[in-house]
Amino acid sequence: MRAGEFLILTINPGSATTKIGVYANDRAELVRNLSHSDEEMEQFRGRPVLDQLDFRRVAIERELSAANYDLKQLDAVVGRGGLMRALPSGTYRVNEEMLGDLRLTRFGEHASNLGAFLAQAIAREAGTEAFIVDPVSVDEWIDKARLSGSALADRRCFGHALNTKAVAKRYAREQGKNYADLRLVVAHMGSGVTVSAHENGRMIDQNNAGHEGAFSPERSGGMQLLTTIQLCFSGKYTEKSLWNALNREGGLYSYLGTRDLREVERRIAAGDAKAALVFDAMAYQIAKDIGQMATVLHGRVDAILLTGGMAHSQKLIAELRPAIEWIAPVQVYPGEDELQALAEGALRVLRHEEQARELAAEAAAVS
Repeated sequence: MRAGEFLILTINPGSATTKIGVYANDRAELVRNLSHSDEEMEQFRGRPVLDQLDFRRVAIERELSAANYDLKQLDAVVGRGGLMRALPSGTYRVNEEMLGDLRLTRFGEHASNLGAFLAQAIAREAGTEAFIVDPVSVDEWIDKARLSGSALADRRCFGHALNTKAVAKRYAREQGKNYADLRLVVAHMGSGVTVSAHENGRMIDQNNAGHEGAFSPERSGGMQLLTTIQLCFSGKYTEKSLWNALNREGGLYSYLGTRDLREVERRIAAGDAKAALVFDAMAYQIAKDIGQMATVLHGRVDAILLTGGMAHSQKLIAELRPAIEWIAPVQVYPGEDELQALAEGALRVLRHEEQARELAAEAAAVS
């Protein structure tokens, strides 16, 4: 540790990128987006995502060496959490129970599953500890939020917990208050839209961005059930092709052939009436989701926080404000600085502001 500072390496693996950051406490010293070419990724086509571990580890260590960082300087390594069992919010020490969950891919396979493995591999070389923070499977719902309307299946808690929780805690610090004392609605507006209700320091309900709520640049959101069933049995789609149509080629892309919100705004400015209607409909649905979560808090909301990549759009924020600001004050946190959120989670443990959780000990609380 440097004098008065902890040095933290953060790792966020994506499908064709590995984002890394080196933080002195919560101040970024180095941020890099390591792009992996199509040629490099071709060798892993059709193989388990964990086969990429050594390839990505070497790329990270090469970048750190080029920037004159010695692994032995690190006080912690923290990776993006992957698809695992439901668990409470917090910073988790990487352990074999966690890695076993991720190896089995029982909850899906995604590049983020590499986060814990990369953190552990580099932490071992550095002689320090490895963590993850608030994976997408964070589940703090109240019991009545789980019922779907059919005993065939419950609703599943799944969303942008890392950025959502970080923004909620950031707002609390700025207000000089404790997160646990605030009642918040947080709308993460990215490639998917997750709107959540926060009470007593817990995210007690939210929409699952892959299945519910507003449509987004590439996701269809909560389509009507009977319509979806008809599509499933129309004979026009396989399971995979329909999944792609609704989750990768839905939303803005389905209507306008683009996922780029800036392009949609350019079309609107040029007089494209269809683009204007689709944009307005997306804003309308997001506002409805925010109102829905306000009812979860019985209308007593301290603030509505808007975050994620789409929060950079001044036009979208301007559309949302008149629909929601009567509920509570609106604060905007554009972008989704997940590397920063990872660093802040590890730092809270290093400073003994919170205790690192262990997956095996915590899982029973929500399983």
